[in-house]
Amino acid sequence: MKLKGAAAIVTGGASGIGAASVVQLKDAGARVVVLDRTPEHPTADHVVACDVADEEQVASAVREAVDVLDGLDVAVLAAGIGGSSHIRNLDLAQWDRIHAVNARGAAICVRECANAMIASGRHGSIVAVTSISGFLADRGLAPYAASKAALAEVVRIAARELGPHGILVIAVAPGTTETPMFAATDRNPGYRERVIARTPLGRIGSADEVAQAIVALAQLDWVTGQILAVDGGVSLFSSIDPYE
Repeated sequence: MKLKGAAAIVTGGASGIGAASVVQLKDAGARVVVLDRTPEHPTADHVVACDVADEEQVASAVREAVDVLDGLDVAVLAAGIGGSSHIRNLDLAQWDRIHAVNARGAAICVRECANAMIASGRHGSIVAVTSISGFLADRGLAPYAASKAALAEVVRIAARELGPHGILVIAVAPGTTETPMFAATDRNPGYRERVIARTPLGRIGSADEVAQAIVALAQLDWVTGQILAVDGGVSLFSSIDPYE
């Protein structure tokens, strides 16, 4: 897909990976509408206040975006929240909110964006942001990891269902990335240094680098249902590596 002149929606586009995706889509020539609880982005063509966990808000926001853009070609689903809770003292209110945004909310966005693309009479690409936590077993991250694993499965199933309509559905799975969400881990002394030590590329990734992958995937014509780890290789770490 050519991005010059394309109509794009970015959820969670006010900060982090979403905000970086907006900039790069704009640089590629796309017109972009941001959907975010914080309704701002300096370069977006239009911004709509939206909590993706609210079905009615998502449906209304996508309609507004499609009206502004006169159709829809690309959707980047970057809205997400984090949180931690160990199984023995599992915080169910936190679990419900994380899943409402990361899994249920993303699924609603897939549905609304896919229907908008079909109604527009053109093919499209949906790129979701999941996480390597969705296929790892990190202690304390059950609520977050389970939500991202659920989103990865939504992506795979949506790819099968929407392929006949010419809609590609793909995901990136970032690792540790310099975003407001990752900044919260600075409360854990030494965590950043441990992550860097276990990352083959030897550093923390940036939101711009994840956005590069998102924009690249949005332009592919023969890849769907895939989850691309964008993590500098940190998910390759193995505690039973005989040379570790």
